[in-house]
Amino acid sequence: MRGLLFKTAGLTLLSSSVIFASGWRIPEQSSNSVALSGAYVANSNGADAAYYNPANMSFNKNELLTNFSLMYIGLTEIDYQHASNSALNGDSKKENFLIPTMFVSSEDKEGVRYGLSITAPGGLSKRWDEAEQKESAEEFTLKIVEFNPVVSYLVNPNFSIAAGLRALYSEGVVKSTAAVSRDMEGDSIDYGYNLALSYKPSEISNASITYRSNVDLTVEGNAKLYSGAVKTYDGDVSVTVPLPAVLTMAYAHKFDKTTVEFEYDKTYWSKYKSLDFEYPTSIGALAPFFDDPKTKNWKNSDAYRIGVTHEYSDKLTLMAGFAIDDNPAPEENIGYELPDSDAKLYSVGCDYKIDDKSNFGFGFLLDVKESRTVNNSSINGEFSYAKAHLLSFSYRTAF
Repeated sequence: MRGLLFKTAGLTLLSSSVIFASGWRIPEQSSNSVALSGAYVANSNGADAAYYNPANMSFNKNELLTNFSLMYIGLTEIDYQHASNSALNGDSKKENFLIPTMFVSSEDKEGVRYGLSITAPGGLSKRWDEAEQKESAEEFTLKIVEFNPVVSYLVNPNFSIAAGLRALYSEGVVKSTAAVSRDMEGDSIDYGYNLALSYKPSEISNASITYRSNVDLTVEGNAKLYSGAVKTYDGDVSVTVPLPAVLTMAYAHKFDKTTVEFEYDKTYWSKYKSLDFEYPTSIGALAPFFDDPKTKNWKNSDAYRIGVTHEYSDKLTLMAGFAIDDNPAPEENIGYELPDSDAKLYSVGCDYKIDDKSNFGFGFLLDVKESRTVNNSSINGEFSYAKAHLLSFSYRTAF
């Protein structure tokens, strides 16, 4: 599924992006991470450490911790202005999503803790109504759910390590309408792993490294291909697309009541060399549009994040964050399905202590994409006004 990609005429698929990070990653999964622009690895605590840095579970209170979050994602229209022909201008549709997530961290059992996260680590939906854009991206939708059981081990009072299994379910839809058209649906279940370590030289500092492995998404489904109004193929299709590895290094330090975290992460998009759909039989004259491999040659991308957490009172904690996020797609491979560009992220939020066992959290993030001028074999114009709004609420409780 995640590879539901295509581009109707010589086109290009690219791994999809909802927009919060390079390509189609969504680093933010809980209200704290949203409020801190994703700078929540060294300073992650509570149940959601099971996702962001499972090694930090070793430093949680000795209780069973849970976190239930609900995130709203709003994608604005993307405006496209052709360089010389206004008839080819267009605006993508607005998109709105609600994404629930869940996190659990166990009590300590002789230095060992267990955790589980259920998240949506990536995805996208991009739809266009204008004829020019519908030729390649009438609809491009991707959904991913990750189940991530993890275990941590406290090596000594200052050092912890962790590992986990990534199980991802993906499903997607791709549609295009032109002289040759396609309607595709597919899904897949694929696996990977994650590793983490945390070193706390003192109670007020934490240095952490996390790694989430590459997962090849082996999508299989059905494709209906058309030449004009004539259906020329209705059968199986498969494609393999990488969900790239991510390496994160973070350091957090507490100054009195204020904790500052600096984070760097690298997403290994260079694994995405080409896109190649496979059919069990020949699709004849439509092969140049839907079967020939499309070169991608994406580059690795970097993100730089800073998050500030301030204990305003015994009950109220305030948070703010900022991030700079590179995009991985070279100009020659940009298409309407993912007109990605570099971004800046701004965020705020808070956490309110209801009682000794429960907290309520809130986070808001604005992702602002830079305008991008593209001149390649299929596009000659500027994409602008792309933004994403994230609003997350969390309820945390201990048993």
